[in-house]
Amino acid sequence: MEISAVVPVYNEAQSLEELHRRLGDALRGLSEDYEMIFVDDGSTDGSFAALSVIQARDARVRVVSFRRNFGKSAALAVGFRESTGRLVVTLDSDLQDDPSQIPLLVEKLNQGYDVVSGWKKDRKDPVSKTVPSRVFNFLVSRMTGVRIHDVNCGLKVYKGEAARSVDLYGELHRFIPVLAHWSGYKVSEQVVVHHPRKHGRSKFGGGRFVNGFLDLLTVMFLSAHESNPLHLFGRLGLFFFVVGFVMNLVFLGQWVLGQPLRVRPLMLFAVVLVILGIQFVSMGLLGEMVARTGKRREYAVKSRLGFSGEPEERV
Repeated sequence: MEISAVVPVYNEAQSLEELHRRLGDALRGLSEDYEMIFVDDGSTDGSFAALSVIQARDARVRVVSFRRNFGKSAALAVGFRESTGRLVVTLDSDLQDDPSQIPLLVEKLNQGYDVVSGWKKDRKDPVSKTVPSRVFNFLVSRMTGVRIHDVNCGLKVYKGEAARSVDLYGELHRFIPVLAHWSGYKVSEQVVVHHPRKHGRSKFGGGRFVNGFLDLLTVMFLSAHESNPLHLFGRLGLFFFVVGFVMNLVFLGQWVLGQPLRVRPLMLFAVVLVILGIQFVSMGLLGEMVARTGKRREYAVKSRLGFSGEPEERV
């Protein structure tokens, strides 16, 4: 397969027919050898029924339906896993991402990049979304060293290897360019057209910005210490232990020299440091055990349409 388009869907039934038509037009302009993978993330508005109708008349369409809402990261993870294309395209299903911009991203990708992210430079969203998003993107750029303006744009093009190598869970879909960059892939961006929402309303509330900052800390920790958690926790633990141990030695020396051993705040603090040191080293050892025995994440799938072989209960 030349191109795989992966589209997460959550309660966007009104947009799917037009999205399918416009996405097909864009992909045919690049190659006749393409597929569309729609991942229904537990929609409750008839999105799966609309996708079933589309799939029945278009053999290039494949549909995965989750039993419940797992989130966009889960939808993208399963879509990437099911994709077979040399190139992988992602876009949101609300028609704000314009499929006609895909050739621009592919052209940029062919200049030697592995991931090209869209940049909604003229974003058609209310100020309550655009201003916090700009602040968030600025912080992500400065803290991660990935110099792009719109890290969370849904419209992206990947080389297939890069897309299928990204490990997504929780809400880490916001940081795909960062994760790809830290995995050694070359990342760039391309200005794209953005449209106002035509149907429904945004599925993301204000709480996503708080979650985004917490996820940023997660990404930065995992990038540096995922394979060796003991290196981080062990260093902190040894530091606390050594400082507490030295302070307790001072109190022990005073007692040997004949000074009365009285319980005082500084002594209690030294004991706490020793305990913390032991606990941090233990956490690092447990983290090493978890890192060595990690399993592939699974998401419950309700239905699969257009796939070869027997239906699977889980992906």
